Amino acid sequence: MSARQDRSEIEGSPLLRRRTVLAAGAALPVLAVGTPAAAATAVVVEPSNVQQTILGFGGMNHTVWISDLTAAQRETAFGNGTGQLGFTVLRIPVHEDRNNWSREVATARRASELGAKVIASPWNPPASMTESFSGGKRLKYNSYAAYAQHLNDFTAFMANNGAPLYGISVQNEPDYAQQWTAWTAAEIVKFLRENAGVLTTKVIAPESFQYRKAMSDPILNDATALANVDIIGTHLYGTSFANLPYPLFQQKGGGKELWMTEVYYPNSTDSADLWPQALDVGEHVHRALVDGRFQTYVWWYIRRSYGPMREDGQISKRGACMAHFAKWVRPGFSRITATANPQSNVYVSAFKSGARIVVVAINKNTSAADLAFTLRDTGSATAQTWLTSASANLARSTDVTISNGAFNAQLPARSIRTFVVN
Repeated sequence: MSARQDRSEIEGSPLLRRRTVLAAGAALPVLAVGTPAAAATAVVVEPSNVQQTILGFGGMNHTVWISDLTAAQRETAFGNGTGQLGFTVLRIPVHEDRNNWSREVATARRASELGAKVIASPWNPPASMTESFSGGKRLKYNSYAAYAQHLNDFTAFMANNGAPLYGISVQNEPDYAQQWTAWTAAEIVKFLRENAGVLTTKVIAPESFQYRKAMSDPILNDATALANVDIIGTHLYGTSFANLPYPLFQQKGGGKELWMTEVYYPNSTDSADLWPQALDVGEHVHRALVDGRFQTYVWWYIRRSYGPMREDGQISKRGACMAHFAKWVRPGFSRITATANPQSNVYVSAFKSGARIVVVAINKNTSAADLAFTLRDTGSATAQTWLTSASANLARSTDVTISNGAFNAQLPARSIRTFVVN
């Protein structure tokens, strides 16, 4: 957005109306260590059936529109200790005004020091490179080379200030450009074919606001454009779960990364601590990873009333749901096959790195769910567990004993529980 505070904060604007339509540490309860097998629903985890590599979880910092994260908030966001989110991706803007570039350095540098990948997205090129047309504002066709140099200059600036970029986007939401620069799919393909080859970090495109395949299909179908892009990136505003699978990417995107680079869910109006609504975030992450096969999940503002971190710098309920993945499913883990929806309103995903297996289980029902897990090719072990519910945030929960790869566990009503098997 121009002065994009929040999409829902521009009172009465056409953007608000459009997006409104689109948007879809306390005492622990006593948990049963196990339940009778006959009463439990079977969940099978298959470590040998490897899916996509996970590259990270994170959020956006935009210091022109809201104030920068404080030093303490950077630790909360990108540290992975108690009371921290464990984020491993930071997204920042490529400001059209170079005088603002330095504003993004402090948080980006600290995130990088803590091991996070830093990516950047432009909303607008410098004004001298743009022109008006019937659909709004676009990059002049004779400025494509200059724009590529602008992106390279920002990449070099961040590297020289201790915050090297993992990737840079061609354009934020080119198909939602009422207040920033618009690109057609053909224009993005042209830029990728003719100019992206000189970019000095990984290239992200097209960052559609709604995972519109009409924006990304032309890239996948053009061998030269595809060769010059490294990451197919998208946002998931109003994207139905049925639209998350992408067969064409699976067919033609070999060697490319698939990133979800921005979303808030289910809205930007409710408090991030509203429960059980915050549990929708857990399901959304699950769907993005399992149905969409995304390798990252990146929120909009890190610190916001509806975000993973409250304005007071503490982790919100929505943030806790994200952290159930981010803290234990670290970059380089692989998603592995698991029974994804063993019963109504219960969602299970699983991941591994070496001998470590992480299972994230979500129960959106109003009653407890009893699950009987089978971990293929696993012997005896102990699983540590953590729980978020109405009364607990990322709370250490009951250890589970695994015998010959099998264990039973209960998910309390309206909860998310992470199991870590070493």
